[in-house]
Amino acid sequence: MAQRNHSMVAEFILIGLTEKTELQLPLFLIFLGIYVFTAVGNLGMIMLILFSPPLHKPMYYFLSSLSFIDFCQSTVITPKMLVDLMTEKNVISYPECIAQFYFFCTFAVAECHMLAAMAYDRYVAICNPLMYNVAMSYQICSWMVGWVYVTGLIIATIHTVFLLRVIFCKGNIINHYFCDIFPLLELSCSNTFINKTLALSFSAFNIIVPSLTILSSYILIIASILHIRSTEGRSKAFSTCSSHITAVAVFYGSLAFMYLQSSSVSSMDRGKVSSVLYTIAVPMLNPLIYSLRNKDVKVALKKLLERNFP
Repeated sequence: MAQRNHSMVAEFILIGLTEKTELQLPLFLIFLGIYVFTAVGNLGMIMLILFSPPLHKPMYYFLSSLSFIDFCQSTVITPKMLVDLMTEKNVISYPECIAQFYFFCTFAVAECHMLAAMAYDRYVAICNPLMYNVAMSYQICSWMVGWVYVTGLIIATIHTVFLLRVIFCKGNIINHYFCDIFPLLELSCSNTFINKTLALSFSAFNIIVPSLTILSSYILIIASILHIRSTEGRSKAFSTCSSHITAVAVFYGSLAFMYLQSSSVSSMDRGKVSSVLYTIAVPMLNPLIYSLRNKDVKVALKKLLERNFP
């Protein structure tokens, strides 16, 4: 125990996205704009769905949950990164680092499974519309959303418990812009075999299983769309599906690039760039992709604005 206490660092230094001082102000302004847009977009979507009775449907129940997850995930990462971009020493205490990793892991895992739940909901709505009210009842939707959050909390808790057992004695400089599992394990001088095995196993489960669920759902959806006689209807359905698939591909692809490969200094440097996609870019884009292209959302937004600003 004495050795562990002696080896435990009190704080870490985050290298960040870049060490070039001339890039810090432009990056600060860019990511500040992205965070404001993310917060307004996701919180606005939650409020719109909450106060618009026509949107009180399973699809929008899932969408509001996704918006909540995106807002929380962005808030866990971006504000700290903005502060670091404007300071000379990017310090984060050990408890803050562990807490940041725990909440990031919770919301990242939750988003993986929430996207799968949303794809399944669309599959039922398009391919089995007569069974939709039964298959996607309020109780079943609540169970699905509950499962999403519970899965995130359980996996994050397991990761964090084993991370707390790691002794950090190879310096305190983290080659990343937030506290993530592989950059942290690079600083360990204890056996991290269990940590890395858990990280790869959980990453495979959280990326591959939802990806296969989404892929299967959209293959069946596209097959159903091909039976639409109207060319305009087919074109609109394909446009919507393509935007959803693009968002999903960016999210899971960047996750796979970061977590389903061996860790090294070069892969960490490339991983920092890819991690910007799933921690910052995707939470900003999801409200646009899943909402503003939706006719029901546009109508609800117009009615809400007319009611409050006649």
